[in-house]
Amino acid sequence: VIGGRVKPAEMLRLTLAACLVAGSTAFTGVAPSARLGLAPVGIRSASTPLARNSAATSLSKTSMVASYSSETEKSLPDYSEWKDLSQAPPFSLKDIQEAIPKHLWEKNTAKSMYFLIKDVAIVGALLAVATIANNPFVWPLYWAAQGTMFWALFVVGHDCGHGSFSNNKAVNDVMGHLTHSSIMVPYHGWRISHRTHHGNHGHVENDESWYPTTKADYDELKEATDVFGRIGNWVRFSMLGNLLAYPLYLLNRSPGRLQGTHYDWNFTQEKKGPDALFKDSESGMIKTSTGCLAAMVALLAGVGAKFGAGFLFKSYIMPYIVFVMWLDLVTYLHHTDNELPWYRDPEWSYLRGGLSTTDRDYGILNKVHHDIGTHVVHHLFPQIPHYNLCEATEAVKPLMGPYYREPEKSGFLPFHLVGQMAKFVKECKYVKDEGSVVYYQNADGKVTSSEEGAKKLYSEEERA
Repeated sequence: VIGGRVKPAEMLRLTLAACLVAGSTAFTGVAPSARLGLAPVGIRSASTPLARNSAATSLSKTSMVASYSSETEKSLPDYSEWKDLSQAPPFSLKDIQEAIPKHLWEKNTAKSMYFLIKDVAIVGALLAVATIANNPFVWPLYWAAQGTMFWALFVVGHDCGHGSFSNNKAVNDVMGHLTHSSIMVPYHGWRISHRTHHGNHGHVENDESWYPTTKADYDELKEATDVFGRIGNWVRFSMLGNLLAYPLYLLNRSPGRLQGTHYDWNFTQEKKGPDALFKDSESGMIKTSTGCLAAMVALLAGVGAKFGAGFLFKSYIMPYIVFVMWLDLVTYLHHTDNELPWYRDPEWSYLRGGLSTTDRDYGILNKVHHDIGTHVVHHLFPQIPHYNLCEATEAVKPLMGPYYREPEKSGFLPFHLVGQMAKFVKECKYVKDEGSVVYYQNADGKVTSSEEGAKKLYSEEERA
């Protein structure tokens, strides 16, 4: 490597070895029991009393201490005649909570720091190897590996945003700013809008990001002739556009929402209504995170000035693009599936919305990016640390029955997900403008879901 004569095959083995190191989970620890708040802040106001009552049955807007069932095992629902998974399930949010063992709710700051330090060490090692080698065969491998590690850093900061990194809020915020600022993500800006996403997941109108386009908006985007309309059409309905959407979302929010930027509170419309991106009281936090990003930009400018723009492009910008593609791919796949229903009031509830997300298998990369593929339990209980999500998921599967949809198993590397995303980009174009339970339709207006709920709601002419 030092002589600049490294072979591509050797570099591939080195990169895979780094990924395997990243997957190590040898560290263990015990943390004190944590107080558990079931209700994520940010559930948008329901439009009808019935919807408000429906949401209230799933979780309260006030924080509560989790309670657990006795050691006596509860009887599981009989799913033998249960076919329509779009209807409310025969279990409650509390039932799922009580099925998860107590120790899985515990947050261990030392363990979280271990994962962070390990990720940072791998990032540094990859940069050192690529810089010393400075080989045209090495740099593309570096981009793929380092972009994946940037994504792993994002997931650690993601835990900080949910308060699952530590019981100490200050620790969460400091570590969140360090991880997210290093990859150009405004920590508080993202954290607040992501909180709203979790509080309204699966709701066509109220979800903050990755919600389906309605038929009216779809027609408007497809017929757009202006530059911004065409860009929106490309971002929303093409595979490459979806994979590069995240920076545009941070800059100007998602289509169909009032304009707002995650970087500056003053340029965000509607600060008090149900569509508000931020509240007045949160402006200081937005400024803090934007200030951290400004410091990161200054650091990158210094690197470019000292080592050249070419080095900055190869060492940081290209891995950043890979990171964005990872983030968009993972988020898209966890919230987009032609088989899954979406809801409006009065059918929506926090529980049903969470069950409309889905898990994915990433093969060897599951441990590299901290088991983010275990998405259903995470969406229902974001306060569970990432290192406990797999065990928590296994604990709730018997209760959830068919409401837990097993992900397609991955090979060593998750190449199957590329095909899955291509399928969903083609089949998941829009949903009806009205209806409290809806499914995705393709460009021909056909519903391709094979689930019983879709068969009940859509005629044979409307189904593919």
